[in-house]
Amino acid sequence: MYLEAFLDYLKLERNYSAHTILAYNADIQTFFNFLQEEYQIENPKLVEYVFIRAYVVHLSTRKLSHRSINRKIASIKAYFKFLQKVGEIQISPLLKHKSLKIKKEIQIPFSPSEVNQVIENLSKSDAFEGKRDYVIISIFYALGIRRSELINIKISDIDFSSHVIKVLGKRNKERLIPMIKWLEGLIEEYISLRARTWGSDHSPYLLLTNKGDKLYETFVYRVIIRYFSEVSQKTKISPHMLRHTFATHLLNNGADLNAVKELLGHSSLAATQVYTHSSIAELGKVYKNAHPRNLKN
Repeated sequence: MYLEAFLDYLKLERNYSAHTILAYNADIQTFFNFLQEEYQIENPKLVEYVFIRAYVVHLSTRKLSHRSINRKIASIKAYFKFLQKVGEIQISPLLKHKSLKIKKEIQIPFSPSEVNQVIENLSKSDAFEGKRDYVIISIFYALGIRRSELINIKISDIDFSSHVIKVLGKRNKERLIPMIKWLEGLIEEYISLRARTWGSDHSPYLLLTNKGDKLYETFVYRVIIRYFSEVSQKTKISPHMLRHTFATHLLNNGADLNAVKELLGHSSLAATQVYTHSSIAELGKVYKNAHPRNLKN
């Protein structure tokens, strides 16, 4: 089925993360399990578009969102594109496939007051757990990085002399992000406390669990939920929402879209533009409150 070769291709040539490769593998395996059960097909060379459509219908009956279905089909499409590349098939069965339409959801970022309230509450803690959580939330808000990027920050990635942090983004792309003085001072305090708590050579990773281990994704998610659910009524609270908040607050305060793109580590400007809706809304308020013709009405 050439699946192992495809996964090696993702790892070695595309530099995909282990987490992403696992997702691709699961999506493709599930698709071929469906083909085996419904049509007794195992050979990818026998797959036709009608089977793809049947699978989309099957996923829809399971109440999956259009976004989730599109992601699963994207994995399958990449697999057949690889088979085409290595000469196993001539034409991909997904050549003319169109993704399902996704309803655009406007994500409302945390307000500056909500963020400030969480930060002020945590700033009073001198214990390791509280100081670490303070650093986690502050790094998210000050740098706008992804959860996986935060987890993998090493102490050696922090250059206090140049005032930057190196993070490893998607597809193992490194980028340098400048630190503001507030964050820099906070991290220095945390590193000192971390050394007194666990020893300076305990782990290369900056942020540790209560047991001194490297952070994991669920742990970080729980930290964000714990503190922001106390100050916000939003139904969606997550690490990504802090990344969204970072971008929106920068744009609201006049930051250049291209600069925000670089800070976020986006490969295209289109990916960054999803954060502009709140900025436009804020701009609209300023416009309406300042325009002379509007003030007369």
